[in-house]
Amino acid sequence: MRFSTKAVHIGEEPDFSGSGDVVVPIHLSSTFARKEVGKPTKGYEYSRSGNPTRHALEKRLAALEGAKYGLAFSSGLGAETTVLASLKKGSHVVAFDDLYGGTKRIFNVFRAFGVEFTYVDARNPDMVKKALRKNTELIWLESPTNPLLKLCDIEQISEIARRKGIDVLVDNTFASPYIQRPLELGADIVLHSTTKYIGGHSDVVGGALVMSNEKIHERLKFLQNALGPVPSPFDCFLALRGTKTLALRMERHCENADAIAQYLESHKKVERVFYPGLKSHSQHELAIRQMRRFGGMVSFELKGSMRSAEKFLSSLGLFSLAESLGGVESLIESPALMTHAAIPKAEREKAGLRDGLIRASVGIEDKEDLIEDIEGALKRI
Repeated sequence: MRFSTKAVHIGEEPDFSGSGDVVVPIHLSSTFARKEVGKPTKGYEYSRSGNPTRHALEKRLAALEGAKYGLAFSSGLGAETTVLASLKKGSHVVAFDDLYGGTKRIFNVFRAFGVEFTYVDARNPDMVKKALRKNTELIWLESPTNPLLKLCDIEQISEIARRKGIDVLVDNTFASPYIQRPLELGADIVLHSTTKYIGGHSDVVGGALVMSNEKIHERLKFLQNALGPVPSPFDCFLALRGTKTLALRMERHCENADAIAQYLESHKKVERVFYPGLKSHSQHELAIRQMRRFGGMVSFELKGSMRSAEKFLSSLGLFSLAESLGGVESLIESPALMTHAAIPKAEREKAGLRDGLIRASVGIEDKEDLIEDIEGALKRI
């Protein structure tokens, strides 16, 4: 099966031993009866440990990433917590210096449990290699990153890690499995906030981990059950429904984002635009090599003060001033004041995240309307 066919069918094959549902039922039961003491019915015992609706979602997410195994969680941070909980005290993690603010926040939580973290500019694989230690167990990447849309050469970094016996995790939230599949490039674990492009409608919070290594799967599945950050059956249903239109939505997201990035780059009031699809992006060639399209996220800086950026944001009509991303509607935000506010200013600036940066999640509306909205706001500053 090709991508869109998998997105519609995998995990929701009609069960003709029952009623032949085309859409998997929402299994709300918290527990499952059995006929024999030692034999759970179809492997289900208790919904934290496993649920038929969640199983359908996990099966589909694995298929979309080209993986053998999938695990669904109550949030992206729930998935991250599970990975970090799998590390021993004294373990070392090398991470991209530009990451989602919530990821850096949870890294700080795990420092208290004896896990060490080193941030590097992973655009340069040699910097990743130099940061490795004897106790390094994991390399944590985003590509594209949040919010500066930096890329890293997943294949090259994964090869470096493989020689040292170190696992590589790639947060693929910004790209989605339609645009990029890190496991095919050598990564060991792929992370998603399914709240974003996979759900796609700003109506569900969820997370996922996918992998093909059986030992990694067994370890993380044990922790999924032991820690309990699992999604409700209804949330799994919503995420499943979102996957069915993922390919269609991503094509429109990418088309719109490309048009907006080009418009912004040519505007006299715009200082810089960050979008991998632009030839001016320093890693445009890498984007061509490892991504199917260039995504629906655009970040940019306006000329002038932070006050100009705030006035621009408050003048928009179609773009909602809100955190999150990946929904059908366009969202826009100030990372320094919103999604990345918990990161100290000095640390943000070291990674290149200035106070005036604006991050836009470009939706699937008519691109002409979105550009007109931006144009009107720019006239007011």
